[in-house]
Amino acid sequence: MDFDALLAADARIEPRDRMPDGYRRTLIRQIAQHAHSEIIGMQPEGDWITRAPSLRRKAILLAKVQDEAGHGLYLYSAAETLGVDRADLLDLLHSGRQRYSSIFNYPALGWADVGTIGWLVDGAAIVNQVPICRCSYGPYARAMVRICKEESFHQRQGFELLLTLAHGTAGQRAMAQDAVDRWWWPSLMMFGPPDEESPNTAQSMAWGIKRHSNDELRQRFVDMTVPQAEVLGLTLPDRDLSFDGEHWRYGEIDWAEFRAVLRGDGPCNAERIARRRAAHDDGAWVREAADAYAAKGVA
Repeated sequence: MDFDALLAADARIEPRDRMPDGYRRTLIRQIAQHAHSEIIGMQPEGDWITRAPSLRRKAILLAKVQDEAGHGLYLYSAAETLGVDRADLLDLLHSGRQRYSSIFNYPALGWADVGTIGWLVDGAAIVNQVPICRCSYGPYARAMVRICKEESFHQRQGFELLLTLAHGTAGQRAMAQDAVDRWWWPSLMMFGPPDEESPNTAQSMAWGIKRHSNDELRQRFVDMTVPQAEVLGLTLPDRDLSFDGEHWRYGEIDWAEFRAVLRGDGPCNAERIARRRAAHDDGAWVREAADAYAAKGVA
């Protein structure tokens, strides 16, 4: 079957199948951005591993950060099936020529941020990524199945941590509310610009790479999250939040802030990339040793 016939049959496109150059380029861009987001996303929570309040919380956080590294591995591997090299993709990230999710340019200021990232950020990721399990490109779809299972667990971990804080001391409750106040709007921005400002969405949906528009996914996330906030006993920082009988309608998002973060003017843009470059440089000897060992084995 040719490309159009496979799409019409809702079948998977595999690496050896013929595909339009635009389809390939779009997939490389999206998968790379997704992979970059996973490894950059290790930083905000990774800062709290040594400051976790108990051994149990430290073990949970260590496991989660390790999972995110694994997600990056799955995704870079999926991108390589399209004929690119992950080393080249990392060079593009380090030079600022490829992006990662805007959400990871915000700081994790307190322990409650760890729970809030799990609840809101991973919750938004699940809403965004579950439809990708039905992506038209096979390797990407299959990688997402395991990633979504683990992200779902991360979301529940974050919810449980926030629930504990929200039902703790007055100070703990205030800490939880402060974290939610700071992360709510950036979490809504995670889905990307409004549909009328997203030129790639229509083509990506026609190709079966995306299944829903940015605004559809954002609304789904809000509808899912508002009842969870009520269970937590925490307030979402939106005075315009209201139920219309079918959906929870939310206030105006500050898209100027979103665009500024994408330009590199967010609170932690420079810090995130600098640390990523430093970690990459520090690990050069490991990559060199692995290459030497592999070359010796081939010889």
